[in-house]
Amino acid sequence: MITEETLLNLFTETRRDTEKICSHLETEDYVVQPVVDVSPPKWHLGHTTWFFEEFVLKKYAEGYELFDDNSAFVFNSYYESVGEKVVRTDRGNLSRPTVAWVYEYRKYVTDAILEFFSKRKLNEEIKEVLEIGCHHEKQHQELLLTDIKYILGNNPLLPYYSGDFIENTVEENKREWIKIEEGIHETGHKGDSFSYDNERKRHKNYLQEFEISNQLVTNGEYLQFMEAGGYKDVLLWHAEGWDWIHSEDIIAPFYWHRKHNEWHQYTMQGLQKLDPEAPLSHISYYEAFAYAQWKGCRLPTEFEWEAASEKFDWGRRWEWTESAYSPYPGFKTAEGALGEYNGKFMVNQKVLRGGSVATSQNHTRNTYRNFFHPHLRWQFTGIRLAK
Repeated sequence: MITEETLLNLFTETRRDTEKICSHLETEDYVVQPVVDVSPPKWHLGHTTWFFEEFVLKKYAEGYELFDDNSAFVFNSYYESVGEKVVRTDRGNLSRPTVAWVYEYRKYVTDAILEFFSKRKLNEEIKEVLEIGCHHEKQHQELLLTDIKYILGNNPLLPYYSGDFIENTVEENKREWIKIEEGIHETGHKGDSFSYDNERKRHKNYLQEFEISNQLVTNGEYLQFMEAGGYKDVLLWHAEGWDWIHSEDIIAPFYWHRKHNEWHQYTMQGLQKLDPEAPLSHISYYEAFAYAQWKGCRLPTEFEWEAASEKFDWGRRWEWTESAYSPYPGFKTAEGALGEYNGKFMVNQKVLRGGSVATSQNHTRNTYRNFFHPHLRWQFTGIRLAK
């Protein structure tokens, strides 16, 4: 289990890193919510703070006084068992509390947690909740980056965010197909390091022989699919995907813009000419499936991905898999409100593996299971082919 010293360092580092992400924003940027899936940066700052207040300080810190009686109502996300909350679509209507108020709230709770550390020896139950709280905030750091990109990328001016965040790093190795022999492979987290409940229990899967690419699909390769009429060939698409590209008028990956007869891509440094060598990003599962069909290949299952993951470099893009998000054998939800963390979402979603350029440091592993609905594209999602 994690030591108190390591946990204290994790907590202070996590709180600092969240605010560093927001340091490039103007005050007006903190409140915008263009679509339901994107939350205002101000809300992320408050929600990650409320998590520590609700699940640590209120429960374990004797004599703790709430910063404000409305914090739970404003910053609860989906924890139905905790109480009422602001409807998700209304987060962008919260001009109050102000940004300054939210930072005061963060400091109040951070100071209270640090005092909590100094006053008592933490048992394993408390340490476990604190560790979850830190990794929960790291999840929101990634959401902050992708939500900020959505907010700025849907601003008609396509503004610059920061030169610190580089999203299009090219894979230099030669493309090869990695062969994995058929047999029994183990899936799931092992050991006592941190993991989420949906990564457990570790179990065996029998896999047929398969091959998987050592590289992600690039922008240039996907552009070939587009130029070959990929978005117009009904035979490449799921029925749901075909309906989606027509109802939403989808003709290219998210953040691609046709300008002066050339493709450009919005990045955190503003609009840039499309780099054909960079890994493809911001595509839906529907698009990933259609591209794989066009190439005469398929997407790997999450079990295949994990079995092969030590043989290729991963972490630039969340990689769509062919696996539905469902519980592993022996999966159990935690008791109480934290039991709502993952299990309640195990329906109608696809698993993604690998992490992305936006994933926080020391937050991913080859057993990490991300999950999204098939049409979503605002995360750094990409493709790795299998056959």
